[in-house]
Amino acid sequence: MSIPNIITLVRVMLVPVVFWLLLTGEVKPAFYLFVVAGISDAVDGFLAKRFGWATELGAYLDPLADKLLLVCIFIALGVGGHLPSWLVIAVVSRDVLIVLGVLLAWLLGHPVAIHPLVVSKTNTAAQIVLAAVVMADLGFSLGLGALRTALIWLTAGLIVASLAAYARTWLRHMSGYESVGAGRGQRPGDGFR
Repeated sequence: MSIPNIITLVRVMLVPVVFWLLLTGEVKPAFYLFVVAGISDAVDGFLAKRFGWATELGAYLDPLADKLLLVCIFIALGVGGHLPSWLVIAVVSRDVLIVLGVLLAWLLGHPVAIHPLVVSKTNTAAQIVLAAVVMADLGFSLGLGALRTALIWLTAGLIVASLAAYARTWLRHMSGYESVGAGRGQRPGDGFR
């Protein structure tokens, strides 16, 4: 167990706490924990790279922790009526479809190496900013309605673009246009960001 993995596990343990806080209307503490989770993500990444403490477990656990936190925040904000249901469904469905595609390729004996695309990284950044803006607006009454609306539509567009890009990559791979070894050297979970 390396220090970055311990930090990541603490971040995983924060997920149900943030989820519960949002569901019970305690937005300020949820926002603060979200900020702590973001800082911990940066710290564990820095430590893993700087001191060579990267592990295979960490390569899977880190993006999983990030995704769990984001998905739970989106679900809680959707349940509270602070984000449109269709957007929450889109966020969750995108991730489920990507996982199902990877599993299907593996079951068919044609495993696909998932690597992050620029549009996927942009999509994750938009989701993080949207979650932070909504929680900050709710917790501190900042009056960011117009910004929230713009971010909702930007995130929705990026979800569609990201899913389309992954679907195209997956279909090319499954059709034999791309070699199985494509994307080597990437962290195993990076494609889910």
